[in-house]
Amino acid sequence: MAEASKAVPSTPLLKDELDIVIPTIRNLDFLEMWRPFFQPYHLIIVQDGDPSRTIKVPDGFDYELYNRNDINRILGPKASCISFKDSACRCFGYMVSKKKYIYTIDDDCFVAKDPSGKEINALEQHIKNLLSPSTPFFFNTLYDPYREGTDFVRGYPFSLREGVPTAVSHGLWLNIPDYDAPTQLVKPLERNTRYVDAVLTIPKGTLFPLCGMNLAFNRELIGAAMYFGLMGDGQPIGRYDDMWAGWCTKVICDHLGWGIKTGLPYIWHSKASNPFVNLKKEYNGIYWQEELIPFFQSVSLPKDCTTVQKCYIELSKQVKAKLGKVDAYFTKLADAMLTWIEAWDELNPSGKSEELPNGPANAKAK
Repeated sequence: MAEASKAVPSTPLLKDELDIVIPTIRNLDFLEMWRPFFQPYHLIIVQDGDPSRTIKVPDGFDYELYNRNDINRILGPKASCISFKDSACRCFGYMVSKKKYIYTIDDDCFVAKDPSGKEINALEQHIKNLLSPSTPFFFNTLYDPYREGTDFVRGYPFSLREGVPTAVSHGLWLNIPDYDAPTQLVKPLERNTRYVDAVLTIPKGTLFPLCGMNLAFNRELIGAAMYFGLMGDGQPIGRYDDMWAGWCTKVICDHLGWGIKTGLPYIWHSKASNPFVNLKKEYNGIYWQEELIPFFQSVSLPKDCTTVQKCYIELSKQVKAKLGKVDAYFTKLADAMLTWIEAWDELNPSGKSEELPNGPANAKAK
């Protein structure tokens, strides 16, 4: 694992246009390693679990800290759509942000190094991904044609070379892979040491398993669909929160003509979660995903769904009609999707974030 460098970037990209969202149940000592990269930015910390517990944040960071009491106070009855005792609570941070872009990271993720030994500025690479176009309609065999040192290959249609807006940048991880519980159990010692210097656009019509531990997105474009579902306490499923958001955002991006990139940047995932605990959380998801994937592969959104909110409301109707037959949980989830959109629009009435009527109980400026 890399040690934090001493130099702070002199001109941080999008300093006033990006929030970093972190879900946590513990003190945020991990921020010390990220200080050179994160300190210029505003942090939104969503505290999971017991709201009476004090979470310590290292000095020098500009942050807001929301606990469950804050969520209940700000959203009222609509707080029911925000998961409890699960990292899915992070999506509350997306809702209350006032910025155009979001980067979210787990608190067991640290700065990685590339093969040359240089520390990877994950946030900077995510921003580069988001600010360059995507190519979902035709695959470029040299991967991202907008990266330095590459271009469109021979035979790539010139009419498609302008690309489309990038809505999501999905980063990867060194060390502990993002495996499900059965794979963890059969490969307990496996570690990812393979660094692939590539970014690619996920093609239109192709789903993927989104991991929320190293993720950035254009909040103004796709934020209203970045709902991490109902997971954790009181729910029959866990660890599918980010994947649910990924499937929903992918079909909506495909419909609206936006792109999703995956690959660089890497972070160092330091801690493997307990596979037996994970199996209990994932059991229903492993069974249900055999129905979920075909459902999302067959989703068709009407032409009059011209906004993310309209797409998401229509998607919730289809979830209730088709997945509700799989299990009653999906009827409940479909209702929560509507509640999420209602709460999103209340806090973001013009499509962009407004000042909250009541801020968090805990906030500290640097």
